[in-house]
Amino acid sequence: MDGTFGAGGYARGLVEAGAAKVIGIDRDPAVHGMARDWLPGFHGTIVLREGTFSELDHIAEEEGAERVDGVVLDLGVSSMQIDTAERGFSFQKDAPLDMRMSQSGESAADIVNGADEAVLADLLYLYGEEKASRRIARAIVAARPVETTLQLAEIVAGCLPRQKPGEKHPATRTFQALRIAVNDEYGELARGLEAAERALAPGGLLAVVSFHSVEDRMVKRFLQIRSGRMGQGSRHAPEAEAEAPAFEMVTRRSVEPDEAELALNPRARSARLRVARRTAAAARRVDEHEIGMPILERRSRKTGEGRLRR
Repeated sequence: MDGTFGAGGYARGLVEAGAAKVIGIDRDPAVHGMARDWLPGFHGTIVLREGTFSELDHIAEEEGAERVDGVVLDLGVSSMQIDTAERGFSFQKDAPLDMRMSQSGESAADIVNGADEAVLADLLYLYGEEKASRRIARAIVAARPVETTLQLAEIVAGCLPRQKPGEKHPATRTFQALRIAVNDEYGELARGLEAAERALAPGGLLAVVSFHSVEDRMVKRFLQIRSGRMGQGSRHAPEAEAEAPAFEMVTRRSVEPDEAELALNPRARSARLRVARRTAAAARRVDEHEIGMPILERRSRKTGEGRLRR
């Protein structure tokens, strides 16, 4: 299963490597429109379904696969989405502040213009690891309404020191945080790892590519816990019987791109790959706290009540 189908690169690579069938999943309607031009040439060996990878076990069953031999997840925004300026993922060109992978639901503009200043600051700090989150949130609220990508990028840049040659754009972390919030990417990842565990047959492989530290930490902790390499539960609670490992680690450390790959694909610079093999142990629920998932609790706009959980 290719849980993040995009332009279909993984799916085609898997078929070329010998997979009898690949079930692809993507929530972006644009992906499905593009795939219609080339999918027929694979004569049913690649099937594309609209949905999210947190549903992959149910989608597999609907496609007649009680268990699958592999699951690949390539997290985050795709190059296709970044390069389509009107989708609002990039600060390189002016466009509506959108960032919705599914092209439905709450947009980045809705969050930027509707959230409390404190909630917005928490979101930027927790999802984007932005140290100047409170300063940026204050500036955004003062500038409302904020409707375009360049308008937001200029507000953020005005809150931070001038960019030096070779440094990331000052708005990088803010845009990352908003994209993650709009698409519930951390929640989707936690549920997707759980779904992959349910879907994989014994001996099946889970391969996850992440692009920033929080995602990679969540994947790492999940695999450490599920392979028995990290303790479970609170140290203050009575000692419980250890669960049978659901995975065996294939890569002990994350695999990073080499110079040859970076020469072909510079966007892979921050990519980290982790791979594990499924055992016959029973699947179980994911504890979001144990795997280090950042959790933002929205405050009431009227009272400001609420709190941030980490």
